[in-house]
Amino acid sequence: MASLIRARGLIKRFGDFTAVDGIDVDVRRGEAFGFLGPNGAGKSSTMRMIGCVSPPSGGVLEILGLDPVRDGPAIRAKLGVCPQLDNLDIELTVRENLTTYARFFGIARKVARRRADELLEFVQLTERADSKVEPLSGGMKRRLTIARALVNEPEIVLLDEPTTGLDPQARHLVWERLFRLKQQGVTLVLTTHYMDEAEQLCDRLVVMDGGRIAAEGSPRELIERYSTREVVELRFNAESQEPYASKLEGVGERLEVLPDRVLLYVADGDEAVAEVHRRSLSPASVLVRRSSLEDVFLRLTGRTLVE
Repeated sequence: MASLIRARGLIKRFGDFTAVDGIDVDVRRGEAFGFLGPNGAGKSSTMRMIGCVSPPSGGVLEILGLDPVRDGPAIRAKLGVCPQLDNLDIELTVRENLTTYARFFGIARKVARRRADELLEFVQLTERADSKVEPLSGGMKRRLTIARALVNEPEIVLLDEPTTGLDPQARHLVWERLFRLKQQGVTLVLTTHYMDEAEQLCDRLVVMDGGRIAAEGSPRELIERYSTREVVELRFNAESQEPYASKLEGVGERLEVLPDRVLLYVADGDEAVAEVHRRSLSPASVLVRRSSLEDVFLRLTGRTLVE
């Protein structure tokens, strides 16, 4: 399939600092594509280049077959952007935020009003159409920001951490709306810190670290490639879990000792637990769970906080 977004050796520098260090990316029509990575990994710098608000320092970037440096206005007319922080106009009503934004794209007032009503229904804000923005809840503001990104009927929607700070109910409602957009053929490109969100929404994704791509694939492919089918979490009543590491050697494919628990990466969690008991070990608690994208993320980028 032809790529709507194509990057080859893409670089972004800020002075002597290289934020994006020669990455290759292909985003296909109609898919949800994710950029994952810790703070400072280069996700936002990449999104800003795709959004035509920050020129590349090197490499090749094509969006909808166009050059973002030469054809920025033409590309932006076909993009919808949902920034990390809501930047709605609090002096306007919910509907006016959409109709006013539509004017930036040269959309006629009659068409803008019709689209605004359709989008408010889509994000379930019809009853608040005439309300001012300021008293809206965080989830409502986020849904309105997504609706605003759709006013120009974009081919690609860029979403920078679309559900950060939302409660579980609001997050799931946003996920449902984004899934419906994907069903309608809209191409989604998102960054997120929520691994469950990436698993729910993304057809494919890249994990970035230090400005480079550490891994690429579907969530299931990455789990199969970098983790095991199941993970066993053991907690022992002791000040340190470290002494148990040597006693658990050979149980599963990999072992990780954390301050509060020991993780065993295994193919069969129940069999691993049985082996733990055969070794006369009695953990205070045992949890067997399926391996997740978070396990992959932490293995690739580490557990140490990097500022």
